[in-house]
Parts: sequence; C-alpha cells; structure tokens
Amino acid sequence: MRPVLTAVAWPYANGPRHIGHVSGFGVPSDVFSRFMRMSGHDVLMVSGTDEHGTPILVQAEHEGVSPKQLADRYNRVIVEDLHALGLSYDLFTRTSTRNHYAVAQEMFRTLHRNGYMVSRTMLGAISPSTGRTLPDRFIEGTCPICGYDGARGDQCDSCGNQLDPTDLGNPRSRINGEVPQFVETEHFFLDLPALAEALGAWLSTRTDWRPNVLKFSLNLLEDLRPRAMTRDIDWGIPVPLPGWEDNPAKRLYVWFDAVIGYLSASVEWARRRGDDDAWRRFWCDPQARSYYFMGKDNITFHSQIWPAELLGYNGRGARGGSPGPLGPLQLPTEVVSSEFLTMEGRKFSSSRGVVIYVNDFLSRYDADPLRYFIAVAGPEAQDTDFTWAEFLRRNNDELVAGWGNLVNRTASLIAANLGAIPAAGELTVEDRRLLAETGNAFATIGELIGRHRQKHAISEAMRVVGEANKYLSDQAPWKLKEADPVRMGTVLHVAAQAISDANTLLSPFLPHAAQTVHETFGGTGTFSPMPEIVEVTDLDDGTPYPVLMGDYTGASWASEPVRPGTPVAPPTPIFRKLDPSVVAEELARLEARADGA
Repeated sequence: MRPVLTAVAWPYANGPRHIGHVSGFGVPSDVFSRFMRMSGHDVLMVSGTDEHGTPILVQAEHEGVSPKQLADRYNRVIVEDLHALGLSYDLFTRTSTRNHYAVAQEMFRTLHRNGYMVSRTMLGAISPSTGRTLPDRFIEGTCPICGYDGARGDQCDSCGNQLDPTDLGNPRSRINGEVPQFVETEHFFLDLPALAEALGAWLSTRTDWRPNVLKFSLNLLEDLRPRAMTRDIDWGIPVPLPGWEDNPAKRLYVWFDAVIGYLSASVEWARRRGDDDAWRRFWCDPQARSYYFMGKDNITFHSQIWPAELLGYNGRGARGGSPGPLGPLQLPTEVVSSEFLTMEGRKFSSSRGVVIYVNDFLSRYDADPLRYFIAVAGPEAQDTDFTWAEFLRRNNDELVAGWGNLVNRTASLIAANLGAIPAAGELTVEDRRLLAETGNAFATIGELIGRHRQKHAISEAMRVVGEANKYLSDQAPWKLKEADPVRMGTVLHVAAQAISDANTLLSPFLPHAAQTVHETFGGTGTFSPMPEIVEVTDLDDGTPYPVLMGDYTGASWASEPVRPGTPVAPPTPIFRKLDPSVVAEELARLEARADGA
C-alpha cells in the first residue's frame, strides 16, 4: 500500500474556530484519512495552529496580552475542539516551534540559493494610526480588473486574479477602515514567473481534481507575478540571511511559513517517533500520494504558491538549481478544496456575531451529528447553508429514526428474545439480496471517498441503512418467535450482519457512534480509534504545549462476519432526538450575538 500524506489546512490561532472552518478543513480530511487507514494505507495526517502574522498582533493588542500568550491560549482551545470532533491527527502541532522555524528557514535559504527568492523594493501598506504594517489580506478595495468592491490586497474573490494592494481602487483597512499609507520598503519575492513553466506543466497533469479547483488554479497561471515573502513585522520567523536575520522588523510572510508547516509537522512527527527520517517516505518517495484539504479561499496558496516553492526548492524552475538537504520533495497529488458554508443565509462573521464556535456547538450537541451534517449537506462542491431547522431534521429523521432506529430495534429484539447473536439457518432470496447489498457497498463507497465524493458516499451508506430497515420491517422477526423461531434467528442474524457492515461503512463519518454500535453488539476493543491530547515540550527549547496524536489501529474496510453466541444486552439510544424547540432557541442566540456584536 502507498504512503498517504493528509495535509490539513492550519487553523489560525487568533480565536476559536467556528463550524464553517471545520466544514472545509476538518471533517473531510478526517473522513478521508480514516478510510485510507482502514484500507491498509500508511497514512500521515498533519497540521497545527498557524500562529504568526499581523492578525495575531492585532488581536493580542485588543486583548491586552502578548502575541505568544494569545497563540498559547487559542492553540489549546483549538486542540481541544478538534479532539472533541474526533479528528484523527497523527500530529497536530503549531508553527511557533523551533523545529518549524528551522524547516521554514531551510526552505527559504535553498530557494534563495537557487535564485527563486529575489530582493526588490516595493510599496508597503502602513496603518497611519499605529505605524504597523497592514498585510495584503487586511486591505480591501475595488478590483481593477472586474470592479468588485470587496477585493482583497492579495486576490479578488470575484474574478480570482492575483492583486497587489496598490492595484486597488479606494483602498481601506479592514481593521479600522482608515486609508492605508504606502511607503517604500525592501522585501524578498518568490519569483513566480521563473517557475511558471514548471508550475503549468505540473498543473496540466492534475486532470482528476474537482473541476472548480482545477479551473481556478489554471486561471492563476494567466497573471503570475513575483510575490512578496517577507513582511515588515516583529512577530514571526526571522529571515535567515546575513543583514536580515538580526533585523527585528523583518520576518517571513505568514503564508510562506504556514504552508511549510505540512513539511515541518511531518519532520516533528518523525522526531517524536525516534526515527528522524520517517517523514521522507511521505515526501520523497515518488510512489507516495499527498492530499491537501482546505476552504476555497486558500486554493491559491496550495495550488500555486506552495507547489512553486517546492519546484524552486527542487531546482526545477527556469533558473535551475539543486535540491536542499530535505529534497527532492514531491508536489501535491491533489488540492481538495471545499466551498463556503453559510449560516442561516448569511456569511459567517465573528465580528458581526453571525457565528457558532465549535466548542459552543459541542457544549449542547454531540460531535457525530455535526460531522454527519457536514458530510451529507456540507459545501463539498458548492456553497451550502447551515440552518438549525435542517440540522434538526437531519439528526431526528436520518440519524435517530434511520440508523439509530435500525441499531436499537435489532439489538433490542436480540437481547429480549435470544440474549446473543443467533446463528443463521437457510438463507432466503431476501436474506442474500440484503447481504449482497451491504457487501458490495464497500467497493462503491470506498471508491467515492477515495475520489473525495464524500457527500455521495455517505448518501450511499445511508441508502444501505434504509434497505436494512426495510428488510427488518418486511421480515417482521417479532412475529416469528412462536411460529418459526429458527427463521426469527436467521432474520436477526442477517440484520446484525447488515448492521455490522453499515457500521464499518459509516465509521469514517461517525466514529463516535461506530464505537458505540460495535459495543452494542458485543464487540470489544477499539473499533473506531480516537485522537489523544498529549502534553509535550518543544524538541529544541523545552516550551510546553499540547498536541493531538493517536494510535489509529482499528477496523478494516471489509465485511467481518458476526459471531453467533456473542452476548447482546438491551441497548441505549445511539443518537439523541432533539426537541423542535432547539431551532427557536438557537435562532434567538444567533440574533442576540448579532445584536451584541
């Protein structure tokens, strides 16, 4: 089996993450990783908190703490949220580690040595009121190409073109609305034009990407220009060159170091295992595959900037060059980008109170219903809307009345009448048809997850659940106890087998419920492994921080025969039925937040 790298977008540590964030990077990457592990692949799923850049400084100042204190606080909040969601990271770390600094600086040095990191003078945006540098993304204005008035200083979300802040009409700061001042400053630029031919050649081979991602990525090639990779800021990674590294006001661009986090986290994972080169099989082996998960606003950094950095590091651009000590490094196999999740018809906005944070959500509801909603109704290929009414309907009608009902009534019938899974007698056409349905679903659903069609995959799994529910109703084993107990046992055996198969099919999506279903039918041990929060210290300077890690040995992606004689006790509900009143309650909370924002 191939080594598989799951590279998950790094949540920014200037505040807690909301459910729109995890619908893009969190749940889809975990579903994919769990399936690939169950299929026998060697998976490395990595990410961490992104902790540098001006937004951290702005938020820290607002809260009256240092940038490091702010990052420490929200790093822990985010770790706890992702743990509660059951996201199976092999390592979830952070970008403030000395290991990350070293890997990012090595990437910069080799890009510079190969000629792809060039110095030039530019006009930089400064806040007149604070004197602080304004990052490109914190400047809005009118796009000079399409006229969209909400374009950012790095990119227009309407037409997709790359921009500079000086290109914008009527530029203004997103922080306080003031007009930025532009001053001359020297920075290092990634020479994207020198990498354009190699980047285009690579993108031309990415024919099986989601169409929206591939089209957007190819459009980026039409206007490649050098991109600044350093900033006038005192919070971040020092520029590792003589005359620059001791300058307290120059740092690497947060987006330069953030994408390198996928590599540095892999290196840290290997070091923590005591096998310093273990990361290389995921990055240097041509047989390895790598999949990058994010929201659509980050496509440009993953299908253009990061591949260009890798090409330059490997010496594969127009200027030539040779790989550094880390390389040659493999480029992404696929950039798996989701669209946006809105909330009750409005764009998520923490500042406007249109938001529900993950920890807030999980304080009132279980993780699997949220995971289910994201999988079955999330923004996989187009923007979708989260509404409390639809969440309630999905939970009550599909999880509780569908999957949960099948599990509970089958377990109840076995517990009340037999006490253990019965042996099967002679199978009828209906029995064989259902078992063929559940058995064949492994190939169908596995192929869909492998191609990142998770919405279709979970819909197919729930269709199988529907077939099993219909079978149980049609066969009515509760009517057979006196008339034909052997047939009753056969029907319940077939139903138990169908549930076992369906539980495996659903386990990447509903890992918490999967463990409960496994135990409901007498299973022991770990069926659906979970991440652990581990308190560690920095490998190089001893700073303490929490990480997510785990042993993800569990069920295999295959039908496992149920064992007659396995005890089955009276079950408890797998999912909680929600009262319809929660819709009005949550809408009232939303409006109260919006009014108070």
